[in-house]
Amino acid sequence: MSIQVDRKLMRSVFVDTVIDSLATHPKLVLLTADISSWSFDEARATYPDRVINVGIREQALIGMAGGLALNGFRPVVHTYTPFLVERPFEQIKLDLGHQDVGAVLVSIGGSYDDLARGRTHQAPGDVALFDTLPGWTVHVPGHEDEAERLMRDALSADGRVYLRLSDKVNGAAVPVLDGFTVLRRGGAGVVVAVGPVLDDVLAATSTVDATVLYASTVRPFDHVGLRAAVDAARPNVMVVEPYLRGTSAHEVAEALGDVPHRLRSHGVRRDQEVRAYGKALDHDRLHGLDTASLAESAIDFFR
Repeated sequence: MSIQVDRKLMRSVFVDTVIDSLATHPKLVLLTADISSWSFDEARATYPDRVINVGIREQALIGMAGGLALNGFRPVVHTYTPFLVERPFEQIKLDLGHQDVGAVLVSIGGSYDDLARGRTHQAPGDVALFDTLPGWTVHVPGHEDEAERLMRDALSADGRVYLRLSDKVNGAAVPVLDGFTVLRRGGAGVVVAVGPVLDDVLAATSTVDATVLYASTVRPFDHVGLRAAVDAARPNVMVVEPYLRGTSAHEVAEALGDVPHRLRSHGVRRDQEVRAYGKALDHDRLHGLDTASLAESAIDFFR
């Protein structure tokens, strides 16, 4: 992972983009639940009716977003991943999905970005939860420039969007496309890298003759792009995701439904909960998401 000292964190890019957009999108409303609310103090003074901090009331946070959307506003909702997705999941299902209204949900913390705060601030199962609900677009940017582009597009649209921000970033942005971006071509199989795992995947597969696909948008999943890549190589697919292992396995199965294939999934482990604190790199190693672990797996899988 490479971070330039003059680069902004994704969270800062989100704040700046929303503040800028409030001036040009009169129907935009920002809802926070204490987290990051101080970053919008000046904007709240300028737009007191459109920058609202509800306090630690996450179910109400989503309910308010649903009510605002029903009245023609474009709500942007922000807090830590478990408080945005897991705690108010029933409200996401009913107040947004069942009512068929749009909103932009923006999370921080990811799977384990803020380890010092413990398990309460971790939510590796967030994307898997969204898979149980129809009509959601899920973005997992790997660079702050991708995050800004995806955020601006989401603010200008009217659908249901989940934007998963991360402290871990790749060294360079990849152009934001509707489907997979082909970064490397090979004949032994296909590796799908999602968001901030890209640098580790590229390093881990540098000696492997495999095609590398990159996605900053994982839902909808690019079935056509994966099928085209598999048709040009051996039907071996490795998916590396920064959240729960195997989250996209069903998408691979659907894309390759009539193609006999092998699949290996990498992500946050399902077999046990890691109760240690440590650093993010320590957890990457425990989950097999570090460069060395991915390289060992790729060499074994594609040989």
